[in-house]
Amino acid sequence: MTIVRALVYLITTVFFVYGVMRLRQPATARSGNSLAAVGMFLALIVTLVGVSIHHPLILIIGILVGGVVGASSARLVPMTAMPQMVALFNGMGGGAAALVACGDVLRLVPSARTGPAGLAIALIDILIGAVSFSGSIIAFAKLNEWMTGRPITYRGQRTVNGVVFGLLIVGGVYLVVSGAAGQAGIFVAYALGAVALGVLGVVPIGGGDMPVIISLLNSFTGLSVAATGFLLGNDVLIVAGTFVGASGAILTQLMSRAMNRPLGNIVFGAFGKLQTGAGEAREGTVQQTSPEDVAILLSYANRVVIVPGYGLAVARAQQEVKELMTKLEAKGVDVMFGIHPVAGRMPGHMNVLLAEVDVPYQKLYDMEAINSEFPRTDVVLVVGANDVTNPDARNNPNSPIYGMPILNVDQAQRVIVLKRSMNPGFAGIDNPLYVHPKCQMLFGDARQSLGLLLQALSEVVA
Repeated sequence: MTIVRALVYLITTVFFVYGVMRLRQPATARSGNSLAAVGMFLALIVTLVGVSIHHPLILIIGILVGGVVGASSARLVPMTAMPQMVALFNGMGGGAAALVACGDVLRLVPSARTGPAGLAIALIDILIGAVSFSGSIIAFAKLNEWMTGRPITYRGQRTVNGVVFGLLIVGGVYLVVSGAAGQAGIFVAYALGAVALGVLGVVPIGGGDMPVIISLLNSFTGLSVAATGFLLGNDVLIVAGTFVGASGAILTQLMSRAMNRPLGNIVFGAFGKLQTGAGEAREGTVQQTSPEDVAILLSYANRVVIVPGYGLAVARAQQEVKELMTKLEAKGVDVMFGIHPVAGRMPGHMNVLLAEVDVPYQKLYDMEAINSEFPRTDVVLVVGANDVTNPDARNNPNSPIYGMPILNVDQAQRVIVLKRSMNPGFAGIDNPLYVHPKCQMLFGDARQSLGLLLQALSEVVA
């Protein structure tokens, strides 16, 4: 049985590697995800067959309940809530790893069958997993608007966080040195302190930094799973955890670079907190437009770039955007999509929305590729994107987002912004683009505005 298990684990690892490779391209991402899922299913089956299960009924109930909840949630969740679901599922992974480590410590402490190295790994696993769990729950609550998305700060916050982290380190070292025998109270305090650290670490984070934090917490979950694999001697958990940890760390770094901000500034900077002078009056007048005028403008354009944002996701207007692209192309207009790395609430959010309605992958251009095209673009249609089109990131040294690379939509000949109101975006700062002389605002729900635009477009003879 050991040989069979090792062979299945090897096959699973190959499936993981090949599946991750296929995730690099949108056209092959679905099959890559399915391949990795099949590999994990095989590993789960061979693991269950090869171990002694003392309470099979509890295990079966857990599998059934978890399977039903997971499958139904994944199928029923709207695309607007996908970031929340990712945060929640990620937190469940970190929490599960921490619980496994807690069970391992509680089971082994009385007989002292674990050495200092094993106990140290278990305590590190609990720390990382608990931080990932509680931090992801806070991220979920912020994204789902169960609590304010703004940073929650108070005087001496960093000092408090530092003290909690220091106490956890001291407590962990004490548990390892003392063998943890008879130290149940300290162990429970250690576990609860790790949960508290996750909460304290994420509540001061808000605004445009939330996608980066979700990616970072995802990396933490991977590390926790890998540590659990070391504890249990399970190669598949080590491989899967390492993949998740490494990919999450790389993605976090790429997103930090895309925002031109170091990770430390993102974690400790309280970005999104309303700042003095952030709402200062802008020179210029907001110009409103109508669907009919926009339809005429688009019909006679040679090139149109559509920039999607979270407003598109909230309105569930991706199908209307696809229809707009089709109608414009039928009129001979060259249509492209400009995608910012951190548009929406998680990496790839806009790509997934557009792929859902079969917008060709070749039409999606990342920031580096599309920015050079804006000076040669007749019209840019911004659908709900706020912070990633804010010229202050380029022009205003006093802006909190100064230095962050943006989509240079203001370099196009005309800019049309579809937006509900003039309220600031998720980062909580004003956008001077909206009073730019070449910019016009089409106010209203994006889906309704696009529907009216499509109707008007059909009446335009070009």
